[in-house]
Amino acid sequence: MTAERDFLPLRLCVLTVSDTRTSAEDTSGDYLVAALTDAGHALADRALLRDDRYQLRARVSQWIADASIDGILVTGGTGFTGRDSTPEALLPLLDKEMPGFGELFRALSFAEIGTSTLQSRAFAGLANGTFLFALPGSTSACRTAWEKIIHAQLDARTRPCNLATLKPRLKE
Repeated sequence: MTAERDFLPLRLCVLTVSDTRTSAEDTSGDYLVAALTDAGHALADRALLRDDRYQLRARVSQWIADASIDGILVTGGTGFTGRDSTPEALLPLLDKEMPGFGELFRALSFAEIGTSTLQSRAFAGLANGTFLFALPGSTSACRTAWEKIIHAQLDARTRPCNLATLKPRLKE
């Protein structure tokens, strides 16, 4: 192994969950697509769905079943209103939860939005060897999650460890 790790581009999907946004107004999805491609990863697929737990579960299940998909970034539906159902839709699909992601995201968000961060139900985990990150729908929240957590963890060069280099061992 060399002293420096090589960058390993991943194939990622972006799903926006919204009852009100159209593709033309999807600034959070646009941000995530730009961020992941700027980082050297490939956009494998993108979708915008209404906040319907069965539609969300069906689409994400398709991506999870596709061995060529390395990760999924979901934006929206993680709040506390009656229509927010991303956690209820997707948590049952996870083989393993990553509690530290939600905890860290809310800690970082506290510095930006104060106690309003307690309304976020952002989470992450692993399903069939595919990383899944569920983020709030605001573009600023997606920026916080990407820039302060996800970007480094999906970069194989991040030391001392990262999620990207675990990819070959996730189904052991």
